[in-house]
Amino acid sequence: MQKLCMNVVVVVILANILASPAQAIPPFKKQFDAMYVEGNKDTAFVATVKKAKCFVCHDRKKDDEGKASKKNRNAYGEELSKLLDKKADKKNVEKIKKALLQVAAIHSNPKDDKSPTFGELIKSGKLPAQSSE
Repeated sequence: MQKLCMNVVVVVILANILASPAQAIPPFKKQFDAMYVEGNKDTAFVATVKKAKCFVCHDRKKDDEGKASKKNRNAYGEELSKLLDKKADKKNVEKIKKALLQVAAIHSNPKDDKSPTFGELIKSGKLPAQSSE
């Protein structure tokens, strides 16, 4: 009986670990936070970014197994992925900062030159791209 209980506990722990949502590349998230969150007096924006976590760049769309997938990026994450490679660039702080600045200048709707840029959305206290549910 004790062995059965221990097995159940292990399975529950593993299920929670494996079912966790997509995680941001820590160095990319760290530079985003340094640029836009740290020292930001807009507490609502700071709270929104902290709550969103990896969904600043990733989309909440589910894969075939019903889990949020790292492969699903929102528009902001797609633009960053064009400039950064998660393996090759994760230690290149200057390249990450440069990519964040470049993407900030891109219109949030590429088909509408009058749409706000990702940077303008951030300055107005919004996430750079709203994830769809």
